[in-house]
Amino acid sequence: MTSLSQTQEMFRRADAVCFDVDSTVIKEEGIDELAKFCGVGDAVTEMTRKAMGGSVTFKTALTERLSIIRCSREQVNKLITDHPPQLTAGIKELVDRLHKRNVKVFLISGGFRCIVEHVAAQLDIPLDHVYANRLKFYFNGEYAGFDDSQPTAESGGKGRVISMLKEQYGFKTVVMIGDGATDLEACPPLYYSAFIGFGGNVIRPQVKERSLCGDALVGIMILESIC
Repeated sequence: MTSLSQTQEMFRRADAVCFDVDSTVIKEEGIDELAKFCGVGDAVTEMTRKAMGGSVTFKTALTERLSIIRCSREQVNKLITDHPPQLTAGIKELVDRLHKRNVKVFLISGGFRCIVEHVAAQLDIPLDHVYANRLKFYFNGEYAGFDDSQPTAESGGKGRVISMLKEQYGFKTVVMIGDGATDLEACPPLYYSAFIGFGGNVIRPQVKERSLCGDALVGIMILESIC
């Protein structure tokens, strides 16, 4: 496992930084907010906790949660309009600093592209730097499922996206920052150069144990000080 000092040095010289979105770049879990908006919040929140804890496969948890929510296109659009995702304090400043250093920034999320694109726009991150799941709707706007061919729909998918990015761009040092099991599962040296566990919004015990050699999870201010 990469040491704290090694991780700090890798973050300083990273040519790409990949962020999880839910509970990392934004304060909330997008799917939980969608479930609340659709009136099925309690049932879905417990499933999210299990998925982020790694006790069930991500794809299974995503399928089960969406089968309960069954949101329409209109409901998704209204959620984004009425309850837009709230950026984590300091994240915009951090991304701006990375951009000024000519570091490529990517959002890799198990959430929904329609929501993540809204977040990317606030952070000046190009849409072709966004990787997330796509909801599907029938012509009348009713829920029709999700695109399970997306790598982010499965456990291990974030690592596969990063592997593809390294091949496409020739990145030497890639740092992944996130709060959940799907962020942690492809720990170095398999895909990333380093993984930084983010605990600014929620602390997940298994991520804390394995992040930065067991040191406390970081927040935005610590990342800014390293940057």
